[in-house]
Amino acid sequence: MSYRGRDGIVIPEATARAEAVPEDLDAGAPRPYRFPDLGRRRWAAWIYLAMAVLLAGLAFSEPGLWITVLLMAGIAAYQRWASWHLVLDQASVLQTAAARVPFGVGHASVAVTFAGIRSRPLWQVIVYSPESPPKHRALVEIDGVTGECSEDVYIEDLEPPHT
Repeated sequence: MSYRGRDGIVIPEATARAEAVPEDLDAGAPRPYRFPDLGRRRWAAWIYLAMAVLLAGLAFSEPGLWITVLLMAGIAAYQRWASWHLVLDQASVLQTAAARVPFGVGHASVAVTFAGIRSRPLWQVIVYSPESPPKHRALVEIDGVTGECSEDVYIEDLEPPHT
């Protein structure tokens, strides 16, 4: 569905204002979308840690709360441990992916996936050649933390073989 010429989730303007939908969630906002930095997880870590400290003060009178204190402290540690900073934004990722394929790039799609127990961010980029219909497509994986491109770029010809 399109909203003011853009694809995405469509929320009527009156509903968005009534529900106080933040502008960064509005697909029709006239600005480029920027993927949020995963370092924001550090805020959650501080909140969990503060809750653990507050509950620790109460745990002396209620011994059963120590389990909750330890759980909150463990969640805080994990949130901090898994809070990576992205070194490339979406536009830079597209440029990096375009440089890795042996054909010109027309349409492209970018998504962030996560790998491993620490949820390391990986940019997944699908690029198509500029012809209509495209003759080639490729999948490029870029590490979100280092900005390094994977050596395994999958390239596929979309033209049917001539017999």
